[in-house]
Formats: sequence, structure tokens, C-alpha cells
Amino acid sequence: MRVHRISTEELPARERFGYWHDMTAAALIPTVMGSEHAGDFRAEAHTVDLGAAQVTALRYPPLTTRRTPRLIRRADPGYYQLSLTLGGEMAIAQAGRENVFRTGDFTVYDSSLPFDGVTRHPAGRLDHIVVQFPKALLPLPAREAERLVALRIPGDSGFGALLAPFLGRIAAEPGAFRPEDGPRLTTVLLDLLAGAAAARLDADGATEPESRRRALFLRTQDFARRRLADPDLAPGTVAAAHHISLRHLHRLYQDHGLTVAGWIRDERLARAARDLADPAQDGTPVRSVAARWGFRHHAAFSRAFRAAHGHSPSEHRECAQSQGSVRRKPKTPPRT
Repeated sequence: MRVHRISTEELPARERFGYWHDMTAAALIPTVMGSEHAGDFRAEAHTVDLGAAQVTALRYPPLTTRRTPRLIRRADPGYYQLSLTLGGEMAIAQAGRENVFRTGDFTVYDSSLPFDGVTRHPAGRLDHIVVQFPKALLPLPAREAERLVALRIPGDSGFGALLAPFLGRIAAEPGAFRPEDGPRLTTVLLDLLAGAAAARLDADGATEPESRRRALFLRTQDFARRRLADPDLAPGTVAAAHHISLRHLHRLYQDHGLTVAGWIRDERLARAARDLADPAQDGTPVRSVAARWGFRHHAAFSRAFRAAHGHSPSEHRECAQSQGSVRRKPKTPPRT
């Protein structure tokens, strides 16, 4: 797995803070930083590149960060960032919410919105892990994702208790994984995050009917995701499994600007696209990939894939192959 390393230790003390500011802006997102330790800023980080997502483990002295409207106008990658605090505490104010996150807490923040952050550690340097990924990859409806920003997600129960050690293993032992494992690791990571986020949102003060309705919607999605390979999966199957009418199911999805059949098709296409881009599956025929994700007819799969991606499944695979192992890199050579 490709790893990029940053350290200020080998630099003169007066250059360390500026180097850290520039390097984290390149590896993550640009912010305005300040620190009482700027005169001798001893910090280190390493980024594990999964392809679509990047996992960065950081250790650094207390500082303040600001993501300003000006920085957003200048360049916004359209990312969510998931933060797991491992030692110390962090306060984030974004989207009208302000919370403090301590050891074991997750939170999500949005690169497209201004935020203010403060990190503190009474005994030295803060430790945390940041995962950066395009917003479109988060398997939650947009309205749910917007409500998630700057909320505390516990890392000691439910899906959070699975996600925390999963991220820790990736950050601590990147050599245990191959570069071609990146798409699979990203899928697992985001599915665990979606589960932890759904549980947190359900507990976040919604009225009882709204909470039950949202929970039912998310349960139907989980049910369908686990059965995408079944060509007989259809809206009627989902409705029957949850003891609701087909009309009720359609209304649940209409509340989120979706149709049931369209959502199932898009989920299948997304997984087929992932498999076609996976170097480990280059020898698998396109027809087999389509069948694996519930498409009975190759021609119908090809039409749907082209409509969704603007090119054929074979062209998608060829494009991924031509890119090879190219990944997003820091603007300056990493330190090793």
C-alpha cells in the first residue's frame, strides 16, 4: 500500500511550523493554522492511499485551524473528513454546531463549509486519524449527511467500535495490504461509517415518527445492499421483507428524492464499476461481473452502465488499467 510520510524533526526549529502548515494543506485541505508551539513545532504524519480515500495518522502539538470562506472559494475538493481522536481532545465548530471530541470519538466535517477547530493535549502532542474521501462516496442520503456534520459519533459501541480498530489497523500496518486492496478497504470503511452515522442520527433528538421512518428507510437499504447479487431483488421483495406495502416503500424513497428500483440499479452499477476497476479482477469477463451484481442481461447492463458513466463497461476497465498505480500525491516529495 502506498504511504506518504511527513515529519518536521529534521528541519531547523524555525521552519517546522511553516512546513507542517504547507504539507498538511497539500495532503488534506488548506486551512489557516496557529499554535503557541510554532517556534519549535515537532510533528509527524503518514498517509495511507486507498485510491478514492486517504487515511492519515497525525501527531502534533496543540494548534488552532480555520477553514475560511476565502479558502473554500479558492479551492474546494468536495470532501468529507472523518476524524478519530486517539489522544487529547479536539473542538470543532461547523454548520451551526460546536462539539468537543475526546479519545475514542469520531466526527465528520465538510470541506465546503467554514469551520473553526482547536486541538488540546495537556501532556504534549495530539494523536488522531483523519480519513478524507469525496462526498459522493458516503452511502447516506444527502440530507442525512448534512445533519451528521460536527456531531459526536462514539467509537466504543455499535459500528463505531468496529470502525475504530479497523482504521487503526490500516494506519498502523499499511504493509499488510496490497495496493489493489484499496477499493475493498474503502467500501468496508464507508459502510461501517454509514452504520455508525445512522445510529447516531437516530439518537439525535428526532421526533419519534420521524426517527422510526428514517430507521425503516435505512433498514431497507441495508437489506437491499446485502442482496444486490440476487437478480430477483425488486421493490416488492424489499417491501415484503419489512411487512410494509409497496406504496409505503415508494414514499419512503420519494422523501429522499429516490426511486426504489433506481436506487437498487445505481448500487449494482457502483459495485460493478468498482470490480471492473480492480486490477485483481482483470481476467473476469465483463458479463460475469454484471451477473455477479444481479444483471441478468448483458445488453441491459451495458446500456445502464453507459447511461450512468458515459462510457461502456469495457472502456471503464481500460481507463482504470491505463491509470495503473497512479494515485494523488503530495505537492512535494514525501519524507521517509
